Amino acid sequence: MKFIRPRVTHSLRGRLLWYLLAAITLAALAQASIAYRTALHDADQIFDYHMQQMALSLRSGTPLSNTEAQQRLEAQAEGGTNNDDMVVQMWSPDGVQVFHSVSRAKLPQRAVLGFSNVKANGTVYRVFSIQTANQTVQVAQDLAVRRNMAGNLALRTLGPIAVMMPILMLVVWWVVSGSLDPVARVRSQVASRQADDLSPVSEAGLPDEVRPLVQELNLLFGRVKTAFDAQQTFVADAAHELRTPLAALRLQAQSLERAESLDARKLAVSRLTAGIDRATRLVEQLLVLARQEAAATSTAARPVDLAELARRTVADLAGVAAAKGVDVGVQHADPAVVEGQPDALHILLRNLVDNAIKYTPAGGTADISVRSDAGQVVVTVEDSGPGIPPEERERVFDRFYRVAGSEAAGSGLGLAIIKAIAERHGAALTLGQSERLGGLSATVSFKS
Repeated sequence: MKFIRPRVTHSLRGRLLWYLLAAITLAALAQASIAYRTALHDADQIFDYHMQQMALSLRSGTPLSNTEAQQRLEAQAEGGTNNDDMVVQMWSPDGVQVFHSVSRAKLPQRAVLGFSNVKANGTVYRVFSIQTANQTVQVAQDLAVRRNMAGNLALRTLGPIAVMMPILMLVVWWVVSGSLDPVARVRSQVASRQADDLSPVSEAGLPDEVRPLVQELNLLFGRVKTAFDAQQTFVADAAHELRTPLAALRLQAQSLERAESLDARKLAVSRLTAGIDRATRLVEQLLVLARQEAAATSTAARPVDLAELARRTVADLAGVAAAKGVDVGVQHADPAVVEGQPDALHILLRNLVDNAIKYTPAGGTADISVRSDAGQVVVTVEDSGPGIPPEERERVFDRFYRVAGSEAAGSGLGLAIIKAIAERHGAALTLGQSERLGGLSATVSFKS
């Protein structure tokens, strides 16, 4: 046999309505139960009192005859006491029944004095018995009469509640639906947007519980828009910068095709090779920049030893420096550990040292130093090259910007990559003039 699981709604509106309506229904049922029990208790109190008064009125110092007992019962009825549902029996001291009311119910001839419950004739009777020297009086009542009266009283009590329940349910439905209308409005705004529409969602009229969610959504839209704009700028800049070297490669290939002599052919090949190298370098830098931007939030930070990383960077570039005749080395290295992304920090140091080597003439010097002091780690790369004029030091951080008159080949992306990595690690990057070597001094300050 296959069991079908009940479907669970995930609608906030549906859940609120179901729970509130169920609470109203349970409250009404609880009220009905309490009203019935209260009415039954009150009916017991009233009828027990009437039974006791009836038995006491029939008590007499001499045995009553049937006529006298009947007259007293009729007198109580005229006084406002309804005895139709009462069963009255009387016995003499020797156990002979001297009176029985008109009711057909036959009850036991002996009962416990006072109040008791007796099963007879397929029902339960509430019995009150009193005994004197001349007679025993027994008054009984079917408990079903009391239950019927309690039920009638409970129904009269629950009448207003039964009328108010549908009204209360409608009010709950109206309040819940109206309270969730702002959520539906936000959903409609987001659903009707185009893919490139990243403007903020309106927060007007939103409840306090929903407003923080919309505020975070707007912050997310802002971050996505920033990333989207940066990507568009990057693609536009890359396309613009690649157009020039590709056009140069085309011209150099045409020159190689038109070369007639061996010397002219060799010159064209060397120029074509240099152009390919420049284009390759540009593409590599673009890929590095794209990877670093993509890894900004995807790579976890961990402790990185900058002194060890500086030594490894110098070892990696020692061959390039030797080929150009530049003396490169670690001028000072304090033990320094910072939290960061190892690969990104390696690229940062490598680009700094590579730029120093690139712009330092043959026979010059390029040094890197790592100093730790007062909770701060400072990495400095100095060279004996021409340096950068003060008015150009802010612009060189822009992508694809190169200082006018520079003889070294470059893509204009090295310092942009360095700055992006430094900012991601909460470090400050500054450029200045080296007092020791006379060239450029690039300083990166980390909080250890």
